[in-house]
Amino acid sequence: MKLGIIGLGKMGLNLAVNCQRQGHEIIGTDISSSCLKAAEVEEIKTVTTIDQLVASLPDRKIIWVMVPNGDPLTAVLDQLDQLLKVDDIVIDGGNSNFKESQVRSAHFSSKGIHFFDIGTSGGTSGANQGACLMIGGNQEVFKEIEPLINDISIDDGYLYTGETGSGHFLKMVHNGIEYGMMQAIAEGFDVLEGGPFDYNLEEVARVWNHGSVVRSWLMELAEDAFKEDPKLTAIKGVMNSSGEAKWTLETALDYQIPTPVIALSLIMRYRSLYDDTFTGKVVAALRNGFGGHAVEKHND
Repeated sequence: MKLGIIGLGKMGLNLAVNCQRQGHEIIGTDISSSCLKAAEVEEIKTVTTIDQLVASLPDRKIIWVMVPNGDPLTAVLDQLDQLLKVDDIVIDGGNSNFKESQVRSAHFSSKGIHFFDIGTSGGTSGANQGACLMIGGNQEVFKEIEPLINDISIDDGYLYTGETGSGHFLKMVHNGIEYGMMQAIAEGFDVLEGGPFDYNLEEVARVWNHGSVVRSWLMELAEDAFKEDPKLTAIKGVMNSSGEAKWTLETALDYQIPTPVIALSLIMRYRSLYDDTFTGKVVAALRNGFGGHAVEKHND
């Protein structure tokens, strides 16, 4: 299958490499010259504009968009709106608001263009080696792209979720859960760090990840982070947020569903912006570990 990928940052480039490894032909583009160079190192064919990318694809065009939500995504989709034709396919694989995805789908559908919202989980390593994908959109058209989805997903790692918006909704809730899990892990290590015993936190993470109830990939990432910096002294305890937990909380309130753990974990993200906490250091390290998210560091 031949497809275009717009956005060759941390996730987009790894997704492109994954697709190409599975035998699919990829053409990528990005506004960043450094991203284009990184793609070329990975032997991904690149062009410098979206117009060139669309022109390089077959008559039935498939374009996977991996750019940040907000103005960047809107600008890309507006441009595709002018370039694509009936029966072409647009995939938004980023962290978009499900309500916006529904509006975008309705607009593209009015022109005969198929729009899919795909929630993408597994971080950069998942995008490269086998992603976890949650797919909303037209079911019959999904069957046409399902071989591609199957190729780039981890075993049993994709789910067709139904109508447009359902993929991003499911990823939104997933990220809300993720916030709560990271916050609990971080608070536990904060208690260990401030308590009466002198634990080696790397060894604690290791033993907890071998047979304990709380074993997980996040615990593996905690072990890696403590191995590199035993007290996380180089990292500021600033926990930035992408907005998905906020959307989860807002949606839960709309439907009068109590989500106190997700709410408090989101509040702690905001609190971390005002002070440096060990809890914040742990979450920052975990986010960097699974998604390559930037961490703020203390000056030497």
